[in-house]
Amino acid sequence: MMQGRDFSIGLLCRAALLAVLALASQAAAGGAPIDFTPHGTQPGLQFEHEASNNCLNCHGGFNATERRYMPWNTWAGTMKANAARDPLFWAALDVANRDAPGVGDFCLRCHTPSAWYGGRVAKAATGAPIDGADGCKMQGDADDQDELGNDFDGIGCHFCHRLRETGPNGEVARKHNGNLWVDDQNCDNDGDGQPDSFGPCRIGPYKYPEPGIDAAPHPAAFSTWVKRSEMCAACHDISTPVTSVGPLKTLILPDGTDSQLPFPIERTYSEWRASAFADRIFADGMALDEPRGDTARWGETCQACHMPQTPEPQARSCQQNMAGSRAGNLGIHEFAGANAWMPGVISGLYGANLGSGRQQAFAQAAAAATAMLQRSASLDLSLSPLAAAPGSLRASVRLTNLAGHKIPSGYSEGRRMWLELEARDAAGNVFWRSNPYDAATGNLTIDRDDAVYEVKQGTWNASATPPACETNDAQGRPAFHFVLNNCIAKDNRVPPRGFAGGNDLELRPIPVGRYPPAAPGASALANWDDRTWDIAVPAGTSLPVTVQVRLRHQVATREYVEFLRNQAVERAVPSENMMCADDRAPLATGPRTQTRGQFAYDQWVASGRSPPVTMATTQSASGPGQ
Repeated sequence: MMQGRDFSIGLLCRAALLAVLALASQAAAGGAPIDFTPHGTQPGLQFEHEASNNCLNCHGGFNATERRYMPWNTWAGTMKANAARDPLFWAALDVANRDAPGVGDFCLRCHTPSAWYGGRVAKAATGAPIDGADGCKMQGDADDQDELGNDFDGIGCHFCHRLRETGPNGEVARKHNGNLWVDDQNCDNDGDGQPDSFGPCRIGPYKYPEPGIDAAPHPAAFSTWVKRSEMCAACHDISTPVTSVGPLKTLILPDGTDSQLPFPIERTYSEWRASAFADRIFADGMALDEPRGDTARWGETCQACHMPQTPEPQARSCQQNMAGSRAGNLGIHEFAGANAWMPGVISGLYGANLGSGRQQAFAQAAAAATAMLQRSASLDLSLSPLAAAPGSLRASVRLTNLAGHKIPSGYSEGRRMWLELEARDAAGNVFWRSNPYDAATGNLTIDRDDAVYEVKQGTWNASATPPACETNDAQGRPAFHFVLNNCIAKDNRVPPRGFAGGNDLELRPIPVGRYPPAAPGASALANWDDRTWDIAVPAGTSLPVTVQVRLRHQVATREYVEFLRNQAVERAVPSENMMCADDRAPLATGPRTQTRGQFAYDQWVASGRSPPVTMATTQSASGPGQ
């Protein structure tokens, strides 16, 4: 029935088998099952996470202006709020679970905290069979509102506002892999050491009472941690699963040396920490200078960019407070990143049933992500003189990173940014292109790979001649096995300003030396990239010639979504309802009778193939009189 199905082809499949066998043998030797998530607060909370819709009446807006800044509305359309509704996530989860059975526990911990902490993702370490790693034990459905009993509500209000910097015994939070500490004790509102409220405190950046603002009507506590970038680190520095028997994978360097470091899947926080933006530490609302590197530089927290203060003069965070009570003192909960595409997909799939104002929230989230992309980079273009055709025209482009981390950053699979150029004659006819993108097919024709900015992770093949980090499968197709990756074949993403990570094995560009020092003798690398093109101008071309350059960003490439679809077929993944038949009633939405991989592919096609966002554009002309 499954034509072309082959479980033994390719180095990646063999690597998957070896990885699983190695972990199994380690577990057998230790006499205990492997736990993919042994650190931080564990499942079985005495106080389950409350539904985010519980926060709506007080922290939601009821007119167009309020919805631009109120916490619930600005959160509701974000990828955080919908982390368990993302079709690409579910398709990738199926691949991960077949690469390392049970590793879905590692993924679901961050994407559905309510299910994971509620014990609906069974962990091997508990003595139960590896179960729930496919998400089949989750409650609710993707188009259910964010009420109690629905695990598809993603990263909710109560989860973030119950986090603590340290564990119950003073343990320091590990800054990666969702290894967080969740408060699970009755709240001590007044700080006298004695609990005086039922249920945990909601932490926040405010002390109560304040002039004109009454104490919160629920358990609450002031926290400096919510204003520091370290709070973001747990979810925005992701390593290979650091299991109960050690790292699943370690980083193999380009020369074949095993660094013994857990493989760095994502390093957005560390990229920021190595930048000029991190050169001031914020504590209790006061900025303290802490110069590092070559000079004292000015920095900003993650929250400063991704939770900007609202400019609305009537801003308030709660309907029970006076309008204007939080003017200039309310971080917008938009958490804008680079994903301007998926909020629209989720809105089309589920938004109509998620409650009043939700579709507006999705549109707002997509707009915020687009705006974030468009203020993250700048372009400069210069052209050599062109007196006549035929001739050769040199285009020199400088791309500058204005963000606080590499661009692009975050989840690497399928994500890329590139420079796209075209030259037109005086009549506006295009006669030359570089790195053109076809929106009808989703195909990027790459003639300048050095102007395609991305990280390519793969598996080390010591048997190749020469040994190499391989990113394709045995059939030559791009492969994306993030839980099996152990080497970096390419990372030419543009560093942030003041980047001091050039010698850091987890952060440095690949190939090494890709970016020069920002100044002679400086330890920080350049936060710009200079590329040149020599354009042949054919005889008869009417002058002047105009060259346009665009910087484009795409969340999900054709190669990635085709990989997810193909993996579902080649590895005999059943449809979602068949997969979960033993654990829950058939779902009414989502893949249902399809594989998750096919469903994700279909949504990609139906929504314009993850249309690229133009981050920056510029043009210049060269010819007689120019």
